[in-house]
This record gives sequence, C-alpha cells and structure tokens, in this order.
Amino acid sequence: MLSIRNIVKQYAGHRALSDVSLEVESGQIFGLLGPNGAGKTSLIRIVNQITAPDSGEVYFKGEKLNQSHIERIGYLPEERGLYKKMEIGEQMIYLARLKGLSRAEAQKRLKFWFEKLGMETWWKKKIEELSKGMQQKAQFVATVLHEPDLIILDEPFSGFDPVNAELIKDEILELNKKGATILFSTHRMESVEELCDAIALINKSHKILDGKVKHIRNSYRNETYFVEYAGEQIIFDGNQPFEVVNEAIGDDSYTIKIKLAEGHNSNDILHYLIPRVRVNMLQEVIPSMHEIFIEKVNLNTTGHE
Repeated sequence: MLSIRNIVKQYAGHRALSDVSLEVESGQIFGLLGPNGAGKTSLIRIVNQITAPDSGEVYFKGEKLNQSHIERIGYLPEERGLYKKMEIGEQMIYLARLKGLSRAEAQKRLKFWFEKLGMETWWKKKIEELSKGMQQKAQFVATVLHEPDLIILDEPFSGFDPVNAELIKDEILELNKKGATILFSTHRMESVEELCDAIALINKSHKILDGKVKHIRNSYRNETYFVEYAGEQIIFDGNQPFEVVNEAIGDDSYTIKIKLAEGHNSNDILHYLIPRVRVNMLQEVIPSMHEIFIEKVNLNTTGHE
C-alpha cells in the first residue's frame, strides 16, 4: 500500500529524517512511534505531500506518489485544521467535495456519521463553540468521510476523554475491518498493543526498530516468568534452575518473578516446584511495547547500539 524509501529531510540546522524506509502493507494498522521531535510528523507531512523530501521516494499502491492520490488518503493532523468560524455541516461538505464527493453524497455520508457519533445537533455549530475533544471528533469525521484507502492519524486520541477515546478506537478498527489501511502516530503505548499489526520506531531522525508487533515482542523475550504457588514458602538455596528476581506474599499463596538459568526451560521450573508446592500459575513475562519503546530509545539516545 505505502512504500517509503530512503527518505531524507533537512530543515535549517536540523535533520528531521535520515534515510528512513518503511513498508506499510494493505489492510494493516501500522503504528509510527517515537519521542517528541523524532521525525514522525515530518514523515507524515511528506506522505501527505504537504512538504517534499530532500531525497528518497514514496510509492502509493505501486505508483510514485503524486497529486492524484490525495483523494484516496485521509489525514487527521495533530494540529487541528478546521475553520473555527464556519458552520460544521457546511465545512464538512466543503471538505468532502474537495475529495471528489458530490454535495448530495457528502450530505448522505455526513448524516450517517453524525448519527453514529452522537453529533446530530452539530450541523449549525461552529468549531470555536466546541470543546477540544468535540473538535477532534469533528476532525475525525472530516478525515474518513470520503472513505479513503489510506487513513493517516497523527495523535488521534489527543484531547479525548476515555469514553470517546474508546469510541474512536472502535471506529478505527471498524474502518480497518472494511478494508482501510491505517497509519497512525501515537504516544499511547496501550493503543499500540490493542490496535497495531506492525510498528516502526523513529528516534533522532533514524528508524531504530520496525516489524510486526507480535514478532518484535517475541524477539525481546528474556526467559522471565511469574509463578504463583501455594503451600509452605520455599527457601531457595541456589540449586534451583532459575534466579528469583522478586517475591510477594499473598493471603494464601506466594508469587515469584524468576529468570531461567541458561540451558533450562519452563519444564525445569515445574520439575523443581511440583514436588515441593502446588503450582497455581506459571506465566511467561513478554515485554510490553512500552517497555521495548523505553529500552530502544534509551539505548539509541546514550549511543550504546
């Protein structure tokens, strides 16, 4: 769907992107991650043809990106861009017509979205009369009204309360289910876990990690487990096939976090514990995307890679 190849972008005295390449597959929800100032928004603006790269190329559906593709892309910018003094209904219709819809079709789709998101009374309202979260909801409708093939969302949950954030998350999933490819930038790592098929992590203008979320998390497995057991508390003497990282005492059970010794597997944990106690739970600890994000950014920042 979207192929970003060796993009370089330099502003006066600042390198925003350094030889960044990404592949976003059709039908994916792709997360673009990174700290503030990493280069995410610069890359998004290039894909939307707001700015041009100094070098490198972008391909959309196998064709070099050009003006004809604008109608097939929907863009929700981090800095909202709706006209504050224009009535919302007319503004949405105007923006939809810029994307190729007739007025009648725009009105029909707008009625659907207004009813779906509880915005029926907003036709005559002006953007400046709305809260930040309500403005965000209106901008989201403007982004998806023309049913684009690629939807680009820059910090889409900014300004939303938890209820509306969940509502928009569900809409993103529904649009994806209907065939839209989603590219979004976010600081919310829980959103990455819930939504993304694949991610790319950018830091200091460089891509430092990319791939499918499941594969990335599995690659960071470090043989760490949680074990809950009942019975007499075990006094570990160092002969067990694991190191105890920490231990917590409950009302009628004990929970330990352990790290396997080299050359051992999870069966060895059970082999050691079962003769001594009743094992209630054995669960591998797979690092979250938040933990991976912090580790990779810190490594990249301190220059230890």
